[in-house]
Amino acid sequence: MGKRLHDPSGDVQRMSAGSGVRHSEFNPSSSEPVHFLQIWIQPSAQGIEPSYEEKRFSVQEKRGRLRLIASPDQAEGSVLIHQDARVYAGLFDGSESATLNVKPGRRVYAHVARGAVTANGTVLNTGDALKLTDAEELVLKQGNQAEVLVFDLPGSKS
Repeated sequence: MGKRLHDPSGDVQRMSAGSGVRHSEFNPSSSEPVHFLQIWIQPSAQGIEPSYEEKRFSVQEKRGRLRLIASPDQAEGSVLIHQDARVYAGLFDGSESATLNVKPGRRVYAHVARGAVTANGTVLNTGDALKLTDAEELVLKQGNQAEVLVFDLPGSKS
C-alpha cells in the first residue's frame, strides 16, 4: 500500500456495502499513531448497490461551526448516506460556538472525537457523547481543542 501524500485528518469516507463488501482499515506507519472513527448507519432501503465516496473537509470549513459532511441529498457538498440522517463536524476552541436547530420529532447525538466542549451546558471530554430527545437546539461552546461529530437523526418509532 502506498503512502498518502496529504494529512488524512478531515477526510470522510462513505461506503455502501450493498450486497456485501470486504474492507479493512489499518495504519501503515510503525511509528506514527492513527485515530479514526468508524460509524455505521443502517440504510433506509435494502438492495442498495455497493458504492464508495471520499471527500476532504478542510479545517477552515469546520472551524467554529457545524459543517454538514453527510446527508441523504448530498446538500452543501456532503457525502451521500441512504438514511434520513445528517452528520455534522465541527472544531471548537475558546469563544467559538455553534447552534444546531433541531426540528420537532428529531433526535441529536453529539460525540467528542477529541478535546473538550460544553454541549447544552454539559461538559464533554474526548470519547464522551450526549443524546438529546425533545430538544429545540444543540449549543456547542467553550471548546478546548475540540473536534465534535453531531448526528441529526429521525425520532424513534412509537
